[in-house]
Amino acid sequence: MTAVTQPTLYDMGLRAKKAARVLRSLPTDRKAAALRAIAAELRARSTDILSANARDVLAAEAAGLPAHMVDRLRLSEKSLLAIAADVEAVAALPDPLGEQTEEKTLPSGIRVSQRRVPLGVLGVIYESRPNVTVDTAVLALMSGNAVILRGGKETVHSNAALEEAVRSALSAQELPADAVQVIRDPARERMLELLRLDDCVDAIIPRGGAGLHRFCVENATVPVIVGGIGVVHLYLDSSFVQTPADISSAAQIVLNAKTQKPSACNALDTLLLARAALPVLPDVLRPLAEAGVDLRADPESLAVLTEAGLAAQAAATEDFGTEFLALTASVRVVEGLEEALDFIAEHGGHTDVILTRDDAQASRFVQDVDSAAVMVNASPRFNDGGQLGLGAEVAISTQKLHARGPMGLRELTTTKWVVLGEGQVRG
Repeated sequence: MTAVTQPTLYDMGLRAKKAARVLRSLPTDRKAAALRAIAAELRARSTDILSANARDVLAAEAAGLPAHMVDRLRLSEKSLLAIAADVEAVAALPDPLGEQTEEKTLPSGIRVSQRRVPLGVLGVIYESRPNVTVDTAVLALMSGNAVILRGGKETVHSNAALEEAVRSALSAQELPADAVQVIRDPARERMLELLRLDDCVDAIIPRGGAGLHRFCVENATVPVIVGGIGVVHLYLDSSFVQTPADISSAAQIVLNAKTQKPSACNALDTLLLARAALPVLPDVLRPLAEAGVDLRADPESLAVLTEAGLAAQAAATEDFGTEFLALTASVRVVEGLEEALDFIAEHGGHTDVILTRDDAQASRFVQDVDSAAVMVNASPRFNDGGQLGLGAEVAISTQKLHARGPMGLRELTTTKWVVLGEGQVRG
């Protein structure tokens, strides 16, 4: 890996702003070609990238980083090839830029429309996931944005190697390498500078825990798109568990929701159970218990689980409203849909699920729950850009302004008005 002396954050911002001017008018085929070149460069540099990643992993383990963060950090030849394949998949996505609303001619004679355009320069701050470096870079490029990336100190070597691969591919395509820049200095002061670089940066997108999001919101002068944090609920209605097959289906959905990727932001945190469904709770949760999930149950559910011989412990107040990001789940009995809706209104906002055979209940749940994603009879793990047909995502926004839910290419754009006249003046 080449040793480099980085410019100041302000210089990086100016360079990104200049690169963004080139990208915003770049034809789709040239952006797609650049992404394919990036994928090829990742494959060609796999030995160097994996060697840099191995240094980060060893340092993280020596520093006592939690196992789930080390797992997020680690790359393999297989995962690197998958990242390259994902880059090519983004290159094949429809380009949202240039989309235009139907032109209208107004009484004044002017013709007006709205056209979709890039945000400009993105600042993305994240932790422990080197794949985010590539995912974010290519989504930014394909949507016509430049990006400044700030990963965690645990990924410094991995991110530097990935940045070199991306920038080399861009240069080979005669595109500005400064469209993708990685802050290699892990000092918090550099992150603060990025958060306040409002002369150059148009939006900050944090990816990480609640602490990172709070830090960004409290310290930024650049607009922050908040997301990726929040409690995931699943409400199990008694109508869904009337037959052995339905009980088995509920158990599989709950198991997938919690264990398919426990560290993901869309993994199950709290199971809300209608009181009428309490007798089948052991059958629903037995696969979770067998998978080693730490079950924290309220008094009613704890009594039923204990009688059935399933390991569980009494839930504390803080176990409800907590995003666990681990093999831990809380369980709470509610009288029915109304109490579940009240509970989710207090604690939800990210992804919330109902399992029911009652269409009226499903409709009420979808209408009432105010979350980034609401699901009926499906795992919350589907709240993901790739799974929802966006191809990929830079983050899952849980705020309401500009974008909400998985942020793919279209969510990294905005609009501008285009007005065509023939000499009109306003009277």
